[in-house]
Amino acid sequence: MAISRAQLAKELEPGLNALFGMEYGRYENQHAEIYTTESSDRAFEEEVMLSGFGAAPTKSEGSAINFDDAQEAYTARYNHETIALAFSITEEAIEDNLYDRLGSRYTRALARSMAHTKQVKAASVLNNAFTGGASAGGDGKALCATDHPLTNGGTFANEPTTPADLNETSLEDALISIAGFVDERGLKVALRGTKLIIPRQLQFVAERLLVSNLRVGTADNDINAIRSMGMLPDGYAVNDFLTDPDAFFIMTDAPRGFVHFERTPLSTNMEADFDTGNMRFKARERYSFGFSDPRCVFGSPGAA
Repeated sequence: MAISRAQLAKELEPGLNALFGMEYGRYENQHAEIYTTESSDRAFEEEVMLSGFGAAPTKSEGSAINFDDAQEAYTARYNHETIALAFSITEEAIEDNLYDRLGSRYTRALARSMAHTKQVKAASVLNNAFTGGASAGGDGKALCATDHPLTNGGTFANEPTTPADLNETSLEDALISIAGFVDERGLKVALRGTKLIIPRQLQFVAERLLVSNLRVGTADNDINAIRSMGMLPDGYAVNDFLTDPDAFFIMTDAPRGFVHFERTPLSTNMEADFDTGNMRFKARERYSFGFSDPRCVFGSPGAA
């Protein structure tokens, strides 16, 4: 259906003072605080988690040396989606408009819609971090779980056993847990928390926890250990597209975590329809958001 003069009646009348409703500011590129962006030239991308060797055993004098096996643990798959939106304007509406070029105005609205969808899809990985299902990772578990399976038969957790709200204790416990992460064979890996990702409802709590020189909510003259020890060196980032008001996430320095594959960059096109004379405008891009190694994050859904 094309935008016609009937839908733009006021724009065709003399005396119109202003047009408004499509010039709001917008939250842009918040996904860049979380994801590493890479280009792709395939229909999908796969990343394989490798399992190394276990701890080396003691060899008794004269005995044979032990042999160990390395293997593939699981595969994380990124399926690129096509995101597209279009609109058309009748030939007569373009001819009779008195104020500005309809095409350029509604093209900005089109860009706004495309940008919004991209941020929603980027945030969906965290919004579904505790549910699993279609959002499960290569190991079959949700992004944040207490029982990620390991190839040695054990498990590791990147979620607290008891959900907790964001506070000094829960933040310290999460950082301690991250330092205790193990690889697929149960060997300890040296990871640390780098950045706190929170919804807008927690931004004031995060500011107090990370920026205060002294401990928050206590009359004691204790230092803020998180700040003085240089924990979370990248501070915190607010993501306005997170839907749970009390969930929080700590990103780690795991080498292969959140990835955004860009298959086809955003492109726009316009053409006239020969039959109707309508002018058609289109925006399109292809991309995917996901994660490879769940050790890239520690998350809590909040106590509520």
